[in-house]
Amino acid sequence: MDAVDLGVNLFVALFALVDPIGNVPIFAAATAGATTRQRLSVAALICVFAAAFLAFFFFTGLALLQFFGISLAAFRIAGGILLLLLGLDMTREDFLKSFTDSDSAHDVTDVRGYARRRFQRLVVPFAIPLMIGPGAISTIIIQAGEASKIGYAGQVAGVAAIAAACIAAFFCFAATGPISRVLGEVGMSIIVRVLGLILCALAIQFILLGLSEAIPGMISGAVTTPYPTGGH
Repeated sequence: MDAVDLGVNLFVALFALVDPIGNVPIFAAATAGATTRQRLSVAALICVFAAAFLAFFFFTGLALLQFFGISLAAFRIAGGILLLLLGLDMTREDFLKSFTDSDSAHDVTDVRGYARRRFQRLVVPFAIPLMIGPGAISTIIIQAGEASKIGYAGQVAGVAAIAAACIAAFFCFAATGPISRVLGEVGMSIIVRVLGLILCALAIQFILLGLSEAIPGMISGAVTTPYPTGGH
């Protein structure tokens, strides 16, 4: 795996885990009655927080594992199990309804104050653990291990993937109104469930890779690396 592959893989995984499109209905409910500027301010605060939080784990996650004496294989398996639970949870019919918030903006001219109040309320459960849950943290730490093998280029690719995923999330939240109108409630529900299925598959891949590292020879390389590139 080179730096480009790592960056692309991390971006795709983070985009699925952060799930900005699936979170649009939740964000729309949480900012009901807000002006466009107020909604953009809340989205910016949430996405900047997400980028900083993910970057922190990207650079310190491996050190934390070493401090607690946890192998990367064990963390892959544990992260895969948690990611599998989240993916299954996303396929539930009432998943989005459990995060709805009917609170509305009071003063349409108070952009900063409204954004700050909304951000404080949405840090939990919207930013954490809905956007940045165990699956995202596990993915970041696992990919940080791969980046350390590549070197400086891997570190840059990882940071770029984190920034790109959070910027994509910001644009999705900024387009809350149009996306909601185009996809509708049924379309949103379908997207969330499909992303949940993708997360389940990614979780199984993490578990298989962790088991192959913990017990060499137990699982075929064709399963842990189903689509090898650049070699024979």
